[in-house]
Amino acid sequence: MKLHEVRVHPSKSLLKRDDQLAWKIAGVAADKVAVDKDVTAMIINRIIDNAAVAVASVNRGPVVSARAMALGHAKRGGATVFGLPARKTVSPEWAAWANGTAVRELDYHDTFLAADYSHPGDNIPPILAVGQVMERSGRDLIRGIATGYEIQINLVRAICLHEWKKDHIAHLAPAQAAGIGALLGLKQETIFQAVQQAVHVSFTTRQSRKGEISSWKAFAPAHAGKLAIEAVDRAMRGEGAPSPIYEGEDSVIAWMLGGKDAVYHVPLPGKGEAKRAIMDSYTKEHSAEYQSQALIDLAFRMREQIENFDAIEKITIHTSHHTHYVIGTGANDPQKMDPKASRETLDHSIMYIFAVALQDGTWHHVDSYAPKRARRADTVALWHKIETAEDPEWTRRYHATDPAEKAFGGRVEIRFKDGSTLVDELAVANAHSLGAHPFERADYIRKFETLTDGIISPREAARFLEAVQELPRLPAGELDRLNVALPAGALLEGKPGIF
Repeated sequence: MKLHEVRVHPSKSLLKRDDQLAWKIAGVAADKVAVDKDVTAMIINRIIDNAAVAVASVNRGPVVSARAMALGHAKRGGATVFGLPARKTVSPEWAAWANGTAVRELDYHDTFLAADYSHPGDNIPPILAVGQVMERSGRDLIRGIATGYEIQINLVRAICLHEWKKDHIAHLAPAQAAGIGALLGLKQETIFQAVQQAVHVSFTTRQSRKGEISSWKAFAPAHAGKLAIEAVDRAMRGEGAPSPIYEGEDSVIAWMLGGKDAVYHVPLPGKGEAKRAIMDSYTKEHSAEYQSQALIDLAFRMREQIENFDAIEKITIHTSHHTHYVIGTGANDPQKMDPKASRETLDHSIMYIFAVALQDGTWHHVDSYAPKRARRADTVALWHKIETAEDPEWTRRYHATDPAEKAFGGRVEIRFKDGSTLVDELAVANAHSLGAHPFERADYIRKFETLTDGIISPREAARFLEAVQELPRLPAGELDRLNVALPAGALLEGKPGIF
């Protein structure tokens, strides 16, 4: 792994192409290094994970709308859409739009947290869609997905977006473009231009995750995937893109991030070095923002020692800067305390999440967010007794590079009306690789079977699980086997629009 210094260069001292970050990203994508067996196994796990949460959300409003929009762009020999039979295909960028929204809707797939935030499983829908249209093999898909994860995770390690109020899809789109380039075996020059275009068009503000959070939170990574496919298509036709997109005088760093004096150090694997970043990411056992995963597990543990929830006077969650300011009271979002808030807002409120987890001792991707559940009087009363506080030690551990030290949880202090206290802490979620019960293949399959039960047939579930676990051996032109279809008539239809 090599560290690459990235800073703004004035136009009068033009930075050589070989020294530009986008060129180096393209070089990683163009390097056809073999994918390690454990990485391949994890890629299969994450494809199962994505399919599970996509099927579970297939008839939720945003997903129905995204699918309806995609169906306005039918294409023979196109890409598949979750829920539809494999024979019914659409243009790949619209398949990525529909499937990316389905994967993201429940906030229930994988995550990587460092200088910024990410859900690197968002790389899979556009790479798979292009793989289907271009009739690539399972091995090609594995190479593309490994690349997408590698690029996004390493950008997230090095360049903070949220400090400048930019949404995290700005690191996703170039990773998706690089992953598609790797899938197709494109030349470095072509991938370079696609990456630059993807960066240029994907910078958006974090208002998508602030205040009244809307369904756009689910559409945002799907939008990035659509942009990435369009960027690669255009680059394949010989077109260029704004350059240098990271280091130029009017680049994204110059005007949207740290500015002309900012210096970033981005790690990237050297030539011939295996792409292993996916192994540093982690999935979710619970449908909620990742920083809440360990705290949900902690709530389950602490509730066993509480006889009467009405006896609680105050709950303080001591946690990292990111948790406090993104999903905690440090965000200063009154919507996070509002019983009438949207699901998208509630899954970014650790105060709500901890209250429900403490009371129920379980977490459900639908029931835990139901309006009736959120408005329950005793829940609202408990919820409004909860606050977060930034703790420097938890912030340090959040950013630690040593996996054994890295932590995403916190320390919870519950003060009772009689003056007594209950204190406990948890560093990582149970499902984390260093947690009490690390997720393995059987857990991913269980999650898939649980979330899809009653939605797809047992036969379809078995067919998909067999196909995905044969991924390294899937021949060219058979990636449509990774689709999951619902029984005829089971899909809801969306409202009419333009398409």
